[in-house]
Amino acid sequence: MRKYYAGMPRIDQQIDIIEEITQILGDNLELNEVFQRAVSLLSRRLEIARAALVLLDRASGQLRTVAAVGLTPAEQQRARYDVGEGVTGAVHATGEAAIIPDVTQHPDFLNRIGSTPGTPDASADESSVTSFICVPVRDGDGRVGTVSIHKPFTDDDTLAADARMLKIVAGLFSQTVRIHHLVQMEKDQWLEENERLRDSLRTRYKFDNIIGSSPVMLDVLNTIGQVASSRATVLLLGETGCGKEMIAKAIHYNSPRKDKTMIRINCGALSPQLLESELFGHVKGSFTGAIKDKIGRFEAADGGTIFLDEVGTLDPQLQVKLLRVLQEREFERVGDHHTVKTDVRVIAATNLELEDEVRKGSFREDLYYRLNVVTIHLPPLRTRREDIPRLIDHFLDRYNRENQRSVSRISRDVLNTLLRYPWPGNVRELENAVERAVVLSTGAEFVEELLPLQIRMFAQQTRGDSGDGSIDGLASRLASHAVQRLQAYEGEIYAMVVGEVERHLIGEALRHNAGVKVRAADFLGINRNTLNKKVKELGLSGDTGGGPDAVAPDTCKV
Repeated sequence: MRKYYAGMPRIDQQIDIIEEITQILGDNLELNEVFQRAVSLLSRRLEIARAALVLLDRASGQLRTVAAVGLTPAEQQRARYDVGEGVTGAVHATGEAAIIPDVTQHPDFLNRIGSTPGTPDASADESSVTSFICVPVRDGDGRVGTVSIHKPFTDDDTLAADARMLKIVAGLFSQTVRIHHLVQMEKDQWLEENERLRDSLRTRYKFDNIIGSSPVMLDVLNTIGQVASSRATVLLLGETGCGKEMIAKAIHYNSPRKDKTMIRINCGALSPQLLESELFGHVKGSFTGAIKDKIGRFEAADGGTIFLDEVGTLDPQLQVKLLRVLQEREFERVGDHHTVKTDVRVIAATNLELEDEVRKGSFREDLYYRLNVVTIHLPPLRTRREDIPRLIDHFLDRYNRENQRSVSRISRDVLNTLLRYPWPGNVRELENAVERAVVLSTGAEFVEELLPLQIRMFAQQTRGDSGDGSIDGLASRLASHAVQRLQAYEGEIYAMVVGEVERHLIGEALRHNAGVKVRAADFLGINRNTLNKKVKELGLSGDTGGGPDAVAPDTCKV
């Protein structure tokens, strides 16, 4: 007696089975698990002794059983077929269903499992006849496998009805297999593209690709080469546009975390509430607009790196939460009391003097020391002018390629202008100037007219005659005065003039910057070590060369 719902017509029973299998196949589970549940349902409802889903393994070219009912793991492992082999292989090869009333009477039935099932309720009845139905599972015009059942034979009409039912189920399996394959293809393509991009980023941010051969940049490269392999927190200090994000990426992509995520967030671009949600996430209903749970950047970057740009602008409340992340490696989402653990390397950057912010009380001293594990000072472009020609060539190559241009020649006058210009926007300003020139060019020559207005105005000012207040004019008057007044010191004039100019210039720069050597070095456009060396060489210990108000070096603030 069949175990359908009592009084339910056969067509209703079949519709009920199809509906339940459809629901199973729609679950977001692994393919084999979905099929196993669907085959188990089919077995229960149709009194099936055995059921099996066989799919083509493209790697081996064999048909392999991926889900089954009534088979031990060893039997399922043996149930493999070549395409065209036995009934199962033939169904896959031809696409034609096989309906066998009595498996013992069919010459192609292999019985590879090693036994022939009988009825579940009458296993002792060795005279029971077992029928076999096998139908193809299709994918468009092709076939990806078969689904088959063993069941007790009752009559031809029931066998035919069960075969029709199995064909419908196979059609549902076909759609599931097709969707799975499409999703897997997209996933594989995404993984391949992701790996390609990672390889590109690793190549782009290799230390060898960072342009800079000046002593100050060599110091920076040496430091990031040493710190990259560690998990130490890094603080990048430097003016806007000097390449802090590029250095952060170089550290990440040359670290053991290079295959994990690097996430950047600009702390100065969002309000404190939005920034807290971005950094730490929130739970639904924690504030107006929080319509669902959201993970934060620290959670998303677990195992990788987070780059906090403009960290000096953080709200005091967020400074406390950031301090906890750095100390305890844990935090809570906004509106939640559940603690989230995270393993994230923090690289922070700012163009502010954090020591000044600490003294003013706007930045926590304990957070400053937590961030200040390894500090890297990125030099402004005006202190490494020897790198400018290489940077120009690099940006010309990039933007010629991107804009299908061929700007390749630059006049000496334009190059001299670019070398003398103070670059308040640093490398970013230089890059924008070169990109503008390439986009607006009509030939191969980089001419002055292609430069931004402020650089052209600077060039005009520095070309003034000796009677004006330009740098050329001042230098011309100084040289003329020295030659006329110092003839008695022939053979010593150069050393005397250059030494005195340096002594007075450095003294004035120190006085102008309240004795702060770092500021004075940036003001002059020289390295801090160079400034210290010159202070000693020029004998500024008791006299800065600027009169009674001069600041002696021993009072200079480091």
